[in-house]
Amino acid sequence: MTVFSYSGRNQNGDAVNGALDAANTQAAARQLISGGVHPISIKAKKAEVDEEGISFSLGRKIKADELIILTRQLYSLTKAGVPLNKCIRGLAMTLKNPALVHVLFEIEKNLNSGLTLSASMSRHVDIFPRLYVSMVLVGENSGRLEEAFKELIDHLELEQETARRISGAFRYPMFVGIALSIAIVVLNIFVIPVFADIFKQFGAELPLMTRILITTSNFFVDYWLPLLVIAVVAIMSFKHWLGKEQGRLKWDAFKLKIPVVGSIMLRAILARFCRTFAMMMASGVPLIQSVELCSSAVGNAAIGERILGMRRGIERGESLLQAIGNSDMFTPLVMQMVAVGEQTGQVDEMLNEVADFYNREVDYEIKNLSANLEPILIVMMAVLVGILAVGIFLPMWEMFSVVQK
Repeated sequence: MTVFSYSGRNQNGDAVNGALDAANTQAAARQLISGGVHPISIKAKKAEVDEEGISFSLGRKIKADELIILTRQLYSLTKAGVPLNKCIRGLAMTLKNPALVHVLFEIEKNLNSGLTLSASMSRHVDIFPRLYVSMVLVGENSGRLEEAFKELIDHLELEQETARRISGAFRYPMFVGIALSIAIVVLNIFVIPVFADIFKQFGAELPLMTRILITTSNFFVDYWLPLLVIAVVAIMSFKHWLGKEQGRLKWDAFKLKIPVVGSIMLRAILARFCRTFAMMMASGVPLIQSVELCSSAVGNAAIGERILGMRRGIERGESLLQAIGNSDMFTPLVMQMVAVGEQTGQVDEMLNEVADFYNREVDYEIKNLSANLEPILIVMMAVLVGILAVGIFLPMWEMFSVVQK
């Protein structure tokens, strides 16, 4: 399935636009026409990857919290037996996000025209991710829509909690790194020039470290504007590079090789893959489609490419165990658990066990993260203080000693 962006006119002649999931352009056009939309343009849209760690590739129009609340309300209303069109309209009247309210009213119109909920949601992949829509489709086909919503709630909440723990663990070292960077800039622009004027008045011979600090400070003061322009251009170029497929692949692969934090990110991604894959298999989603959806749900393009390699292996006739083994992502212990799951017909349960195993490792690594990073941060601060002591304060002490004599 491919994501297509479209623009067209509805039965009233009003302009409409959005995105939908379809096999090809012709299928997308048929889906729009069946819902009363006359398409004007249909273009393939590159799938977005979630950068915040949540497994579903959420668009910018809705936050994870809002999607969880919406799913929980849909679960409660469908469980109570309220018709879907009334559920959607009632939620649209109570929610505050204007983009989400507009989409819900569009879904209500589609439901009233005869479309299913999953088909209506698939037209708005910037709100409802492909994995979300697939779970709703399975729930509709099996007559267990409320159970599908319940599984989505548990999955979204668990993924959100994992993302919060990881971001919380990285907050302290990021804060220290930013503080050190600001301190270096302030020292070079405001502090060191003052000491340089004092040293110049004395006319004494300065140590090598002091001369290096003064030269660096003069460079910052004289060329701060070109340096700022270079920094802005570098950031924009980096973002443009990340927007390309090869750039995103290389950057995501690099993040997994970062000392200390790379292993935590890898385990969290593998746990997300196992949990998502287990949920899809337990819900009855076809194996090939489950693997494809998981590749875009893990939040890392490098791992997603390996998962797509698994799909190609399964299409060639390999078993799930062979495909997972050829991906080189999992340890022999995990492979053994998957083998047991295939033999007993409980692959989804074994994958959940694997996800729990990786989550326990992630929790342990997060607890030790501060302890592992503190020595590195202390050394960085000690080096900064040492450079200042040798380059600035030592010449000052020597000059004061000469003056006193």
